Amino acid sequence: MSINAELRGSVGLPGGGALVNGFAFESRCGGARRALLRNGQELEVYDLDELLGGERAPAAVFALPWSGWDRGVHSVSPDGAFAVFSGQRAVRAVGVGGEVLWEYRHGCWGPELGHPHSGDEQEVCRGSEHGSCRVSDDGLFVWAHVVHEEQEYWVVLDAQDGRELARLALDSATAGSHHVSHPDGIHMGLSIGMGQDGILLYWARWDGERLTSWDLNETMDRILIDVHPGHAGYLTLEHYGADLRLHALDGDVLAEAEPEADEFGDRPCWDYTCGFVDAGTVIVPVPEDEEFPDQAGHWLLDAHTLGIRGRVDYPDGAVAGYVRPLGDGTWLTYDGRTETLNRWGAGADDGQL
Repeated sequence: MSINAELRGSVGLPGGGALVNGFAFESRCGGARRALLRNGQELEVYDLDELLGGERAPAAVFALPWSGWDRGVHSVSPDGAFAVFSGQRAVRAVGVGGEVLWEYRHGCWGPELGHPHSGDEQEVCRGSEHGSCRVSDDGLFVWAHVVHEEQEYWVVLDAQDGRELARLALDSATAGSHHVSHPDGIHMGLSIGMGQDGILLYWARWDGERLTSWDLNETMDRILIDVHPGHAGYLTLEHYGADLRLHALDGDVLAEAEPEADEFGDRPCWDYTCGFVDAGTVIVPVPEDEEFPDQAGHWLLDAHTLGIRGRVDYPDGAVAGYVRPLGDGTWLTYDGRTETLNRWGAGADDGQL
């Protein structure tokens, strides 16, 4: 079955590909959605709805604290007053005016153990490993994945002054990580990629006094993807895209989906840029693969059973690749040829998703 896509808006946005294939998209409890786009030595922050409505001026601009560091996953406070940057040797909070509000120092993500530094804070050491950080939805705390003396930790920091409030030792050797904030505004997820060594996944909550965590890695090698907007579970993808699963918060599997098989019974893989279009629908891409020429595209699934509803049929027939669902019945794609960000929804003939 084909489901017609309807173009809901477009905007020219150089660098906007990071919104659909990267960590430039940040959503908040209550519906706020932002684009965090690097432009030279600045991080430009846009209200996504205003941007798609034609507002080209960023809502806030933050100076990047380390000129040579282009990795790490950063975050902006709910009120837009400050940004928190995940660096190679520190987590740093920066105000809109460029002032450093606080800094939390940690070990170096560089891969050579015990390697020296020149003393220049702008020095970037060899390697691509990085951590990530996320400001809580109430703006009171910063969650950060860091390293100290060859041991990785998940720490909770006071957003006002950077004091460490709690830490959880991790059994990881990261290549990179990202946070996923639960829409309940309480729980935080952490997904740690370790290259060919697999994926680690954690959930936790901090009540101001106690850090409670869930280690879900005994039976998992899965990427944390997205959380249901109605709190009905979260999505994970098998490390290499073999299947997509819906889980309860404790990790129990509620539903599972594989891509459709071809005439020989072989299956392609799902792509990792997937998630909830709305409370009833999931969108997930199948990347182009010469072994499965008829399977590539974007597929819509039932959000509760992960049953396949059909493939998206775009007006020009050419849209494929990465996708960013927004949770409100629409999703984004990016055309790198024209540097255009496009917003889509199901066509009227296909009814409400």
